Amino acid sequence: MTFLSILFALLLEQLKPLRADNPIYAAVKQLAARMEATFNAGQEAHGRMAWVVAMLLLLVPSMAVYWLCLKISPFLALLWNILIVYLTLGFRHYSHYFTSIQMALGSGDEAGARSLLAEWTKQDVTGMSVSDISRVAVEQALITTHRNVFGVFFWFAMPIGPAGAILYRVAEYLARAWNEPEHLKNEAFGRFATRAFYWIDWVPARLTAIAFAIVGNFEDAIYAWRNFAHRWKDEAIGIILSAGGGAMGLRLGTATESAASLPVADAATVDSISIEPDVPPGEEANARALQSTVGLVWRALLLWMLLLLLLSIAVWLG
Repeated sequence: MTFLSILFALLLEQLKPLRADNPIYAAVKQLAARMEATFNAGQEAHGRMAWVVAMLLLLVPSMAVYWLCLKISPFLALLWNILIVYLTLGFRHYSHYFTSIQMALGSGDEAGARSLLAEWTKQDVTGMSVSDISRVAVEQALITTHRNVFGVFFWFAMPIGPAGAILYRVAEYLARAWNEPEHLKNEAFGRFATRAFYWIDWVPARLTAIAFAIVGNFEDAIYAWRNFAHRWKDEAIGIILSAGGGAMGLRLGTATESAASLPVADAATVDSISIEPDVPPGEEANARALQSTVGLVWRALLLWMLLLLLLSIAVWLG
């Protein structure tokens, strides 16, 4: 059921992508804001309580509906799974930005590419070269794909099923929503949300990096992962970008700041790194790197689907 749910959800999203500003996501954002307003008294314990309450309000109904559907009919449970995966996946949420940037760079429209990148990442891109634009887009695409697709796959495959997919996406959002806004930066309230997502994403981030290595240049991906991932402040992001860059033969990050070190609305954030004289393997990003990223992501997606299919077959036979 896991494989079929993800397969049909992916097909549905290809036919009718869910907008990033849809009412479901708006309700989650409103819930997060209400929890923060209700519980935030400046202490980490309050943030922990708010996180648990928010999760219970979302996960318990999801699990109850799933078990009710399963009792009535496995087909109803499958439909519920497809709906939840469809709502939690974000494969197409930001892909139009990436595709449009790729087309703009391909036609030599650097100004248009900068404008699209600024709209996507919500950062100042004035004066960015083609190499910088390409690097930023590649970094953002890799992290966004991980957090909107592969991380969801992993947690949906867990025994709690659809509730796992919700847990992952909501945990990722709360880690940003309770830490990035100006009035919450450096506050204790959001620390638990950050720590909780760190552990929730610990295994998925490494599986994504391994998938990139398998479908790309394995040797360079593992070398970059082992020797350069620590240079990012965010451990998971460092692992994914170093492995992804190595797999494609690209050098991601700059001597001053990485692409997504600034706040990104409803997307991943990529922390800055400092590149020492011993630089990661690969070339500087260029317009062709965007096409390489598309290929890497699709190959990794096919690998995940193959593994999920094998897992489903093993469960059926067992």
